[in-house]
Amino acid sequence: MAPTNKRARTYDPARTRAAVLAQFGNVRQAVATLTPEQLELPTRLGEWTVRDLAAHIGMSLGAVIRLVDEPAPVKQEATPADWPGAIGADAPVIADYARELAEKNPDLVAYLGDREQRFTAVLEEHPGTRLLNTNAGALTLDDYVVTRTVELVVHTDDLNAAVPGLGIPCDRQALAAATRLLADSLATKAPGGSTEVRIPPYAVVQCVEGPRHTRGTPPNVVETDPLTWVRLATGRLSWQDALDAAKVAASGERADLGPLLPLLS
Repeated sequence: MAPTNKRARTYDPARTRAAVLAQFGNVRQAVATLTPEQLELPTRLGEWTVRDLAAHIGMSLGAVIRLVDEPAPVKQEATPADWPGAIGADAPVIADYARELAEKNPDLVAYLGDREQRFTAVLEEHPGTRLLNTNAGALTLDDYVVTRTVELVVHTDDLNAAVPGLGIPCDRQALAAATRLLADSLATKAPGGSTEVRIPPYAVVQCVEGPRHTRGTPPNVVETDPLTWVRLATGRLSWQDALDAAKVAASGERADLGPLLPLLS
């Protein structure tokens, strides 16, 4: 796979790593407060319980730990923006593995703590340029860590939705990176310059084929907040429901993003 984004966004590795560890720590601390009854609550992810979801969040760092133990690819093949569109085919396997992990690790707090420690060790032992063979193609370690912000932000929201009053905070830098990655993924999926998607304060991208505006307000504009965008991009919220709830503003004949969403499911 060749890189699909010729002007790939760059991310500050130190800030991204800090954001991933901060958000993972938020989740780990929240999971420690859950009762056995809360761990068995259903989630909006099909048959997954809260316990399964928490185990899967451990996988967000566990994937990095696993990939650095595999042979490094010869050359980089992808950018972070390619990752969302590449993981859908693996969803059934991921779901089965999450349930398997939940069964094997009844002490979820200890399991998450171990993932956190081993992930931190990986970051200390390997350069950010080290290539990993991901499901999107060969990515650098630094780039793959950016994708972890999406996993953590999305599943933090899933946990908060499943457990009333849990209220896990979202690290601002993690939300910023996840928002930008998913915005870039939309531009990769629907390249063009006829529609401007604004997600203040973190991202603005142009996408969708058609006439490109050169000055003033573009004829097709979509605007929403970061968390709504993450929910739209990952299938937690439908385009029509977001419009009906006034969570997104869309103007212009090419401003309907419904056919392009979700980017990740």
